[in-house]
Amino acid sequence: MKVYKIETVQHVNTSIEECWDFFSSPKNLQTITLDNMSFEIQDFDGKRMYPGQIITYTLKPLLGIKVSWVTEITVAKENDYFIDIQLFGPYKLWHHKHFFETTETGVKMTDIVHYALPFGFLGRIMNKLVVENKLKAIFDYRRNKIEELFNKTV
Repeated sequence: MKVYKIETVQHVNTSIEECWDFFSSPKNLQTITLDNMSFEIQDFDGKRMYPGQIITYTLKPLLGIKVSWVTEITVAKENDYFIDIQLFGPYKLWHHKHFFETTETGVKMTDIVHYALPFGFLGRIMNKLVVENKLKAIFDYRRNKIEELFNKTV
């Protein structure tokens, strides 16, 4: 199984508390997800993120094909980091770490995703032809949306 890694860093002009408040609420996932992915939360308990929390949603990541995704928050330390994993969904492996660090000008956010695709050799080809670029577009959109929400210039 080939495991891929994506790492992004973004600086946010806000307090660690405001940043955590936004990102620890699963209902804000839709706000930072591409509109054309038709992201919809199907079920979650309405609570702030906590270890063991299950979130189910549907989305259309490729070619308009609807897929179900079940995520578990495995670790959450307030104002510091959380980790989500895919229990069921399109990936063979999805492990996403979110780190928040106070800086002189706000918060440094670091995302590290390890993922793997099913189907062996065909999955590696799909990653190179489609998935890698789609994930880049998703994280670019997220970066831009966060800039718009938190780093507005007057």
